[in-house]
Amino acid sequence: MTIREFKMPDVGEGLTEAEILKWFVQPGDTVTDGQVVCEVETAKAAVELPIPFDGVVHALLFEEGTTVDVGQVIISVQTGPASEEAAAAEVPATVTAPAAAPAPAQAEEPAAAARQPVLVGYGVSQASTKRRPRKAAGDVAAQNGTAAPAVVPAQPAAAQLVAAAAQNGTAAPAAAGAARALAKPPVRKLAKDLGIDLATVVPTGDGGVVTREDVHAAAAAAIAPQVAAPAAAAPAPVQAPAEVAPQAAPAQAGRETRIPVKGVRKVTAQAMVGSAFTAPHVTEFITFDVTRTMKLVQELKEDPDLAGLRINPLLLIAKAVLVAIRRNPDVNASWDEAAQEIVLKHYVNLGIAAATPRGLIVPNIKDAHAKTLRELSESLSDLVATARDGKTSPADMQNGTLTLTNVGVFGVDTGTPILNPGESAILAVGAIKLQPWVHKGKVKPRQVTTLALSFDHRLIDGELGSRFLADIAAVLEHPRRLVTWA
Repeated sequence: MTIREFKMPDVGEGLTEAEILKWFVQPGDTVTDGQVVCEVETAKAAVELPIPFDGVVHALLFEEGTTVDVGQVIISVQTGPASEEAAAAEVPATVTAPAAAPAPAQAEEPAAAARQPVLVGYGVSQASTKRRPRKAAGDVAAQNGTAAPAVVPAQPAAAQLVAAAAQNGTAAPAAAGAARALAKPPVRKLAKDLGIDLATVVPTGDGGVVTREDVHAAAAAAIAPQVAAPAAAAPAPVQAPAEVAPQAAPAQAGRETRIPVKGVRKVTAQAMVGSAFTAPHVTEFITFDVTRTMKLVQELKEDPDLAGLRINPLLLIAKAVLVAIRRNPDVNASWDEAAQEIVLKHYVNLGIAAATPRGLIVPNIKDAHAKTLRELSESLSDLVATARDGKTSPADMQNGTLTLTNVGVFGVDTGTPILNPGESAILAVGAIKLQPWVHKGKVKPRQVTTLALSFDHRLIDGELGSRFLADIAAVLEHPRRLVTWA
């Protein structure tokens, strides 16, 4: 039989890792070219991965909830015809009894090269991620003055078979490349958090499995004063500060809960810190009467020409923002740090901040400036539904120009929002409430709201920002300007 390996692709643009959310297949299942085998979450979105060949699932190399680097093999598939003897000798991923190792994936390469599968974010490039060379466990053991068990190099798909053969005292054939260290997902995460390369850890568990104690011992040895040689410590991977702390011990569970920051939440945290300390923020506020706009919303809901559309205040606020941008085009820009230039945009990709179970994301409506009210309503509905289902693609969150965030749905009056990186401004929409208001010389109950506009002061000065915010309020105070100013 022939075993082919499917590696974690770069499903975003330059992303280095993804978390396996769910497997849709199990060992022994038949798969076909293009069939979705798993769902993964990157720092930008959840993505379904199709497999690029036919066959029978041989092994799933990672469990659900495991974060896997781009380029690592995540599933192996038997693609060639197998005899009854080979099928009987085949060992599932969870069995450690010695058996014949499957043929290396390289045997299929000449035949596979003719077909150039194109997956979402996968492309036709045959290059794989380059990794640093792993150090042998014997080197680390020698520096610590202990004897290291022999590690037989093997192909990634046959690593467990080699370990099983070593445990039972049988010889395993050597193969090119380094053997994959055996460890459970929580131990792998602990090693990643502590910056320990599992290939350098001396395993003490049954069958050569690396335990939590082994990882802690390796971490202690790495920081000990006597270990001074550069080769003695594995280089720590670059990661965000929020992901450094390991999970709390069970004894602390009643007093503290540690939540790993990864995926969308991780990249959002990094982006917000970068934005807050890169772009000089200015926030301005305006409180005004939106009673006429609320009446118009109700009239549009009852209009048979707009039947089936989602009509709400946010739709008209978005339209008002587009009208104000047309009157103040200089607000629609970005800052090019490398060239020290302001880049004016002649299109509006209007971002809508959306709270999802995986964290805050900001997909945007492409070319919102060119859409009719009906098209804008349809785009808003599609954007919200896709975000709630966790199906927003990375492309939907790129190249935004200006963002709306509706904090009023939580009953909040206003706030000081942080810019989405690369954008010029963000408008926070507060709650619309019935309040006493002076109208035509008398105090009357009116629908009132507050808008807060944060903008990049490198791009928008106080005068331009004030005019832009005032124009938005003017349109919403007298919505007929949606026609007269359009």
